Formats: sequence, structure tokens, C-alpha cells
Amino acid sequence: MQINTSKIMWDDRYKDESYAYGKKPNLFFAEQIEKLNPGSILMPADGEGRNGVYAAKLGWQVTSFDLSEEGKSKTLSLANEQNVIVDYFVGDFEHLQFENSTYDAIGLIYAHFPADKKSMFHRKLNNYLKPGGIVIFEAFGKKHLAYNSQNPKVGGPTASDMLFSMSEVIADFNNYDIMLLEEQEVSLDEGIYHIGKGSVIRFVGRKRS
Repeated sequence: MQINTSKIMWDDRYKDESYAYGKKPNLFFAEQIEKLNPGSILMPADGEGRNGVYAAKLGWQVTSFDLSEEGKSKTLSLANEQNVIVDYFVGDFEHLQFENSTYDAIGLIYAHFPADKKSMFHRKLNNYLKPGGIVIFEAFGKKHLAYNSQNPKVGGPTASDMLFSMSEVIADFNNYDIMLLEEQEVSLDEGIYHIGKGSVIRFVGRKRS
């Protein structure tokens, strides 16, 4: 039997009573989702659900997924605490399937997929988004390695090929009108695993077709 080391790592991180990245949503995600009219949203790699639950509080119909059963348990607990519903699936995205052209938005917040699969996964996600749908993306950029080496508490992958560049984002989402694309230094204060200054890529795009 093949052991999924990523699943073990995330289950171990999420099994504690405290929330690894806090209960509050990512600031950029919150800022962007608040601009949109609620509809259906897909939240890949939603972990303990801080972003999915926040979208649900705004009236969105939320579908989240992650590798971690512990993440699902924490998400459902947080959703119950906030009196909202999140539909949460557990599994490797390579084996999960959703209906095409179903979602009005996709929230990709620190969704660092394996380096050899991230572009394929982005194309797969594109299929699930309706024409005119919105992608909200924030993740660590390649410049982040320097920040991580100075302060490991800021978190993020330590392998460059799991990090992003703006050119990669443009290539992966080439059928989108770019509403925002930038590389920014940010100060993170999210739980205990995103603490300090880091470098992120931010993207908001509207699917053309």
C-alpha cells in the first residue's frame, strides 16, 4: 500500500485543538470575495476551512476539499460554530471530480500543489468554473525562499518549484481577463504557521470561455 506522506503531514498539523492558520480568513481572500455577489465557490486545499467558512458566512454555497480528514473535522466544527454549511470532500485532487462549468468562483489560497502537477491541477480547476467566473489566488512566490530562510515561522514550501511566478500564473490561466496580478511583500499573522514577512503572488482573473 502506498503511503501518502502529504496526507500524514497535514493530518498531523491539523489534529491539534488550535487552528494551524487561525480561524480568520486570509485578508486578501476576504477583501476580494466581499466584492462579489454570492454564488457557488470551490475551495481547493481548504485545510481547516477558515476561508470556506468565511465565504459561507457571506452567503456563498461552498464546496471545499483537502487531503486531510483532520482538516475536514476542524472545518465542520468551525462551520457549526459560525452557523453555516460547507460541503467538504477529502481526497487527492488527482482522483476527485466535480461537474464542469459549475462554480461562480474558485478560491486558491496557499494551494501549493506538487510541482509536477500544479499546472495540470489549475487546468482541471478551470473546467469546473463557469464562463465569467472568478479565480482568487494568493500563494507564495519564488522570492519567498529568502524570507523563509531568514524566518522559518513564515511558512511555505522550501522547494522553489512548488512556489509561483507571475509568468506561471499567466500561462496556467491564459483564458482569463486579468483583473489583478502582482507580487507583494506581505506581513502575515495567520495562526502559528504563517508569521512574519513573506513574498506572495496575487491574482484575480475572470474566465473568458
